[in-house]
Amino acid sequence: MAKYDIVIIGSGLGGMECAYILAKEGYKVCLLEKNRQLGGNLQIFVRDKVIFDTGVHYIGGLDEGQNLYRFFSYLGLMDKLKLRRMDENGFDRVTFDNDPLEYPHAMGYERFYETLSAMFPKEREGLKLYCNKLQEACDSFPIYRVRDAVFNEDDLSYLNIGAKSFIESCVQDPKLRNVLAGTNALYAGYADRTPLYVHALVVNTYIESAWKCVDGGAQIARLLAKGIKDHGGEIYNYCEVSKIEMGSEGAKAVLTTDGRRFEGKQFISNIHPVQTLDMIEEGYIRKSFRRRIAGLDNSISIFTVHIVFKPDTFEYLNYNYYHSRNPDVWSAIHYKEENWPENYIVFVPASSKSEKYADSMNVMSYMRYEEVEKWAHTFNVIPHRQAGRGADYQDFKQIKAEKLLTELEKKFPGIRDKIQSYHVSTPLSYRDYIGTSDGSMYGITKDYNNPMMSLLSPRTQIPNLFLTGQNLNMHGMLGVTVGAIMTCSRFLGLKYLMQQISKH
Repeated sequence: MAKYDIVIIGSGLGGMECAYILAKEGYKVCLLEKNRQLGGNLQIFVRDKVIFDTGVHYIGGLDEGQNLYRFFSYLGLMDKLKLRRMDENGFDRVTFDNDPLEYPHAMGYERFYETLSAMFPKEREGLKLYCNKLQEACDSFPIYRVRDAVFNEDDLSYLNIGAKSFIESCVQDPKLRNVLAGTNALYAGYADRTPLYVHALVVNTYIESAWKCVDGGAQIARLLAKGIKDHGGEIYNYCEVSKIEMGSEGAKAVLTTDGRRFEGKQFISNIHPVQTLDMIEEGYIRKSFRRRIAGLDNSISIFTVHIVFKPDTFEYLNYNYYHSRNPDVWSAIHYKEENWPENYIVFVPASSKSEKYADSMNVMSYMRYEEVEKWAHTFNVIPHRQAGRGADYQDFKQIKAEKLLTELEKKFPGIRDKIQSYHVSTPLSYRDYIGTSDGSMYGITKDYNNPMMSLLSPRTQIPNLFLTGQNLNMHGMLGVTVGAIMTCSRFLGLKYLMQQISKH
């Protein structure tokens, strides 16, 4: 007889949320994680006594009654999180080379509309249309709005509209079009592929309300882990699954690289679908399905400079910058190496040490995996820790970091004098710690030209194996949480689960 009702592979946010929900509902749950830290993109690291986030830099929808507030309340998080509300007059600020203005994305639709209308008075009607249509698109995703309804066919029209063409249908001013799309690094936007619904679901949640986690997003993983254990769940780290053992009625157990075996009645994989299928021997999954999943593109990766400031030298910013060197914000993802970086994002973490001064900054720019592929044979994470990737890799990181800092200094003159140290992560860091084969930030790329191809169901061809995580419908805190609810609804029923969530 199986020891566990449910075995979950991977402790990214989706895996942890599934573990919490199902343990809370009485299932005997086991959660397996290959790394030391739990949480996937919730992982943090410390340099010079300063905490750095790896993925969760700000969160939307946490005002009382908003969607993520209600989901997080159900998950036992809201009353325990340490949060700082971001600048209501511009939590995100879009900037361009050769343009001294900062274009704010303000909090709340009325403020968002009025702020940009003041800068683009001829586009008042277009901005009103944009705001209304954005909310309509979100309304077509019932779980996003904390409803237990399912899609109807009319709503599917939002899947095959492009984000760029949608913005262009609302406003005519070229600058405003790029301001509205200016935060498209939040979803690695492609002009010819990214659907409207991806843009809408991501942008809407921040317009509703935007927050930073004080002292890092790992608090979410810690709280979920405690909740899982309090409900009787078991968690094992340093536990890398290498194979899903099959039987006559589906999956029977998972085997780990160190020889352990975990039997279960049901299984959930929070890792990438390609890697999930690779753990299943031939004959149990149709070859056509394997080819379909293997043929899906992953999103681009990222290069990050993590800056430690000298004490009390750089004033805290309660907003983010999205900077584009090109007037066309959709072009940066197609950068040429000689022109890199063509964009950057600035996140200033919230620290409990001070509200006046920042102790750190994350500066990020797109980077393709092929730029670091020559070091792909090296690994820098337990249990595959190597001595290092070599001097040429260190040189590569320094050259790239200096290029990024040179661009940053144009925005913040004299910032180099305030830097105590900086530390670099590349697509290899993402690959090693997050577990995507190519360091992808957001997993499978969504494409409005063929929307159903990249929208994966939690179900698989194995009757007792399910998927969760950013590769289902959406990435991000809210997208992954909705995905976890969809996965858990296969066990609990959507109506029942949404009734429980609606109590919060």
